[in-house]
Amino acid sequence: MQRTKTAPPESGGPERGERLMWLTHQRVFYAGLLGAAAERTVGGHGVYVSPAGAPPNRLCIGGGAWQTGELLVVPPHVPHRVESAHPLIFNLLIESESVDPARLPGFLQHCGPVDAPAFVQHMRDAHAQLLGLSGRQSFEGLEFDRIFFGEALAPRALDARIRKVIDAINADPAAPASAEDCAASVHLSFSRFLHLFKQETGMAFRAFRAWKRARSLLRYVRQTSTLTDIALDAGYPDSTHFSHSIRQVYGLKPSDILAGSRRLALHDAAGGLRH
Repeated sequence: MQRTKTAPPESGGPERGERLMWLTHQRVFYAGLLGAAAERTVGGHGVYVSPAGAPPNRLCIGGGAWQTGELLVVPPHVPHRVESAHPLIFNLLIESESVDPARLPGFLQHCGPVDAPAFVQHMRDAHAQLLGLSGRQSFEGLEFDRIFFGEALAPRALDARIRKVIDAINADPAAPASAEDCAASVHLSFSRFLHLFKQETGMAFRAFRAWKRARSLLRYVRQTSTLTDIALDAGYPDSTHFSHSIRQVYGLKPSDILAGSRRLALHDAAGGLRH
């Protein structure tokens, strides 16, 4: 099915508030509504911080007992639920293939509530800093990791052939490239490519591509297109497949994600600021 052209972003800005999202190929910072999410499974390192400190956020890992904390950390591909009594939540997402897991800051190498008050305050300060810039200028030129971590996170060493495939998928997550096509593009046999991809990234190729496609929905949250058009633009064959995939990843229906983003200022590294 052929993709349609996405409608232009809404004109005019929302009421000024605290909601914003900074989106790059390798990182996401989200300050906005959490919604009544069911279990979610995302493909990156997830960090959740309570904006105000009290009450703390709640986390349930894979159907286990609920845990609470101002800072919650969830590794890639771990099913979980998050609840927040505060209207807003701060959420960082770090793509797993972009960082060396053994060289991440100590608090990011855990699963569950983590006691790291200095980082929590740093994240709140970063939100305030970005709010001061949002609406007046783009975030182009800002260094994401330095804003939130004070330094660049150590990159993951990847085989050059796998890096080439990852870069192509990141550039166009909607492209219908199959594993066979990707293997051929880097002159590897199909079986060797699948083995090497999982060895290098820690994720099966099919799961990786599905995650990147679902992640690309974030680029469309300020569009006025119909859900069907967004599904086609994002590379899904139909709206049913789109809705099912998005609910598996985010624990929310696509319509709920878009409805909760109406007052969100989106800073997309690929497309500038959208109100």
